[in-house]
Amino acid sequence: MIDHFSIYRFKQYFTACLSKIGKQNHKYCFKHECEFGLNLRYYLFVLAKPENTLNYLAHLYLAQPTADSHFGNLLGDFGGKRHIEHLPNTVKNGLDNHYLVDKFTDSHRAVKHAKQYFSPERKRFAGVAIDVMFDHFLIVHWQRFSKQPLSDFKYTSYQLLNNRIPVMPPRMQHVVTSMTKNDWFKEYETVEGIGVALDNIANRIRFTNNFAGAADDITRNYDELEAVFLAFFPELIKHVSEFDLESTPKMA
Repeated sequence: MIDHFSIYRFKQYFTACLSKIGKQNHKYCFKHECEFGLNLRYYLFVLAKPENTLNYLAHLYLAQPTADSHFGNLLGDFGGKRHIEHLPNTVKNGLDNHYLVDKFTDSHRAVKHAKQYFSPERKRFAGVAIDVMFDHFLIVHWQRFSKQPLSDFKYTSYQLLNNRIPVMPPRMQHVVTSMTKNDWFKEYETVEGIGVALDNIANRIRFTNNFAGAADDITRNYDELEAVFLAFFPELIKHVSEFDLESTPKMA
């Protein structure tokens, strides 16, 4: 399970590295990533603060159709446990479900294998691109996984999230407001839209990187990545269903 406080500590450590040794030597800092037990994808999300979705659609799909569940299932990307002290158990259960999804995804052999489809200079950021691609494939194959039209699902999910904006952390308030107002998931319907989203993330990373242009790797390996998603996602659904965390009472 991802420790978001450790992410905060690593962010401080990485920033200190940059101030001492210069941005050109940021790879030195990455060598110590394992000391914090971190997945770079989540550190990157916090440090870069991209205003584009990662796999938000998948998290919402795997949430319950309630405002608290939607809130909790996205909260993991906005500080998670640092914000749950006064939140109801229904939100905490949603947050636990978020972590369950992340852990299963990060450790899945097919997802790890999918990183080979990205060029060496972008492989370090492949997890970010895979998150975005999986939301794209969920949109493309929506009817396979849901009887509810995607447009209806988005409308309902946006309404549920908006109902909890007053109690969200500030950055989450900003992101969710923009997401629901501008329908971010619309951009994910095409590879071109994915490319724009990934390039925007690359532009927000606060050090020199080769992440921009990831859409080129995706275009070259689209069929292979799609096959990975179609093999992986049903297993993720089954995993979440078996644990059934959001129907299990949580002790206060």
